[in-house]
Amino acid sequence: MPKVTVDGHEIEVPAGATVLQACELAGKEIPRFCYHERLSIAGNCRMCLVEVAPGPPKPQASCALPATEGQIIRTDSAMVKKAREGVMEFLLINHPLDCPICDQGGECDLQDQSIAYGRGQSRYEENKRAVTEKYMGPIVKTVMTRCIQCTRCIRFAEEVAGVEEIGATGRGENMQITSYLEHAVTSELSGNVVDLCPVGALTAKPYAFEARPWELKKTASIDVMDAVGTNVRIDSRGRAVLRAVPMINDDVNEEWASDKTRHAVDGLTHRRLDQPYLRGADGKLAPASWAEAFAAIAAVNAGSSVAAIAGDLVDCETMYAAKALLAKMGSAMLEGRQTGLKYDVTSLSAVNFNTTIAGIEEADCILIIGSNVRWEAPLVNTRIQKAVRKGGAKVFAIGPETDLSYKVEWLSNDAGKIASLPKAAVDAMKAAKRPVVIVGGGGLAVDGVHGAALALVKKYNLIRTLDDGRAWNGFNVLHMAASRMGGLMLGYAQPGGIADIAAAEPKLAFFLGADEVDFSKFAKTFKVYVGHHGDKGASAADVILPGSAYTEKDGTFVNLEGRIQHASKAVFAPGDAREDWAIFRALSDVLGYKLPFDNFAACRAAMVADVPGLAAEGLANYGWALPKLDAKPSGPLAYPIKDFYLTNAICRASETMNLCSRELVHGEAMLEAAE
Repeated sequence: MPKVTVDGHEIEVPAGATVLQACELAGKEIPRFCYHERLSIAGNCRMCLVEVAPGPPKPQASCALPATEGQIIRTDSAMVKKAREGVMEFLLINHPLDCPICDQGGECDLQDQSIAYGRGQSRYEENKRAVTEKYMGPIVKTVMTRCIQCTRCIRFAEEVAGVEEIGATGRGENMQITSYLEHAVTSELSGNVVDLCPVGALTAKPYAFEARPWELKKTASIDVMDAVGTNVRIDSRGRAVLRAVPMINDDVNEEWASDKTRHAVDGLTHRRLDQPYLRGADGKLAPASWAEAFAAIAAVNAGSSVAAIAGDLVDCETMYAAKALLAKMGSAMLEGRQTGLKYDVTSLSAVNFNTTIAGIEEADCILIIGSNVRWEAPLVNTRIQKAVRKGGAKVFAIGPETDLSYKVEWLSNDAGKIASLPKAAVDAMKAAKRPVVIVGGGGLAVDGVHGAALALVKKYNLIRTLDDGRAWNGFNVLHMAASRMGGLMLGYAQPGGIADIAAAEPKLAFFLGADEVDFSKFAKTFKVYVGHHGDKGASAADVILPGSAYTEKDGTFVNLEGRIQHASKAVFAPGDAREDWAIFRALSDVLGYKLPFDNFAACRAAMVADVPGLAAEGLANYGWALPKLDAKPSGPLAYPIKDFYLTNAICRASETMNLCSRELVHGEAMLEAAE
């Protein structure tokens, strides 16, 4: 490890580190605009200048300069100070003086660094350049006169999102950043360029002029739009959630979030259920009191003929409260795979993403079976993209051909091909040091695919010890629902899936935010919907009990890799809506099966006592067990997600997500009013 001296202090730095990274290890703040830890080095803003000896007698850009043995680095010399002031002066030459009304105000790197590193006054008296606005879609708002050509957005689109649709035209003063043909950017991760932009040239269109950052209450939470478990910060004002932005977690989402995670939050205020409803003799739902709704449920006299079906957005505490009530009533009819999946769950390790989200970056050969990873888990797709770009990983896929944003060799759409891969794929899998198989929802929907995929574990030695002594498990199942792994840990799975429950014709069924169920199969069942949006489930229900959305309650979620995470309550639920666990606690009194907890902490403690694996945050330990399954699949595969932007009740209630769906999925032209 080379030793360098930074402002008189000698430190050791990792081999390959840059001078900028060395300065940060020494505790020195280095201003920058183009440099970003997760993007390639551009070296074009020149704000990170430092003085380095031995070297030329002039400031040098620290972001692109390797740290070498014996360097003496100065970050606070008169030369460096003058150089930074000069760079800042040039950056501000054409920048508009619109800080008081700029929607980046309060979160602007240029604003902060101009105060910290700029001159006290301007010497520029000429006319400023103006740039016309560009159209980048329903998510990103542009004010390109502010742009300083740092190129962060370009590098993100190419290197992380894998969609090369943002670039630069012109040179010098005529250089402009724009999208391809000024069309909408089609990436599901386009909203991340807003966080990357250091000057307010790219801002969030749905959030524009809604609030200033100092007005907002900030709450750490977990996203539920997919099964990745993205760490987010919920920004709220009063009882309204105004935005969700990603928090850094290198093991899960790094510092990115999908557009659905960021901008579906406007759906939290639309189509909300804020009071109980009861279906009358005329077949119509009418408002009712909690007492009337509970009395209607008690009147069913279901005995032990009762079931609970969990939706995709439900927290573990809600599922546990429903399970505890059913157990007291003598029933174990629990199911969380509401769309009809019925894969084997005798071994949770066999339905887990065992390589882990971060670990997939190390893979050198990947076989994807029945999964459009780009739509089912965009932030897992970015990891595969990184494995391909940086590690040279080969990717093979079985399923309908689609654009995954990296090079894929499509083998077939026949599930039977899993057992007889082409020679090129077989040779690549056998030669791989870190092989990976990923089975998606499209694969799990076909009988025999799960077993055929598990047979590849032994065939290609997917579980092995690496040269560095680490254990490697290359078998993965890619779930799409935030509640799936938590539900499986809590026992929300029947051998034959939801078909078993429908065949049993329960007298009473609780649908916990379950909107994707085929309700025609429950025609003889008294249906109670416990949820937060007036969607498909509420339309089919006999009784509606208004619950809380994920931003309105504390909760435990388990992501697709078995990582246990805790979400926090950011705002209160509207109207008479209540937290879901409390609904079941109150209902248990009316039904005569009192549950043994009176607050959330007691509910969580009871859940952990019942399922010790949910006790602590971090990866759950499922061990490894290989169930014996049918391994003779046949027939075509189909991807379960038909519209990325409308996968759940919150998204379907979101105006922003509907705009994205219409333009980016269905190709409708969106016209903007002149400003």
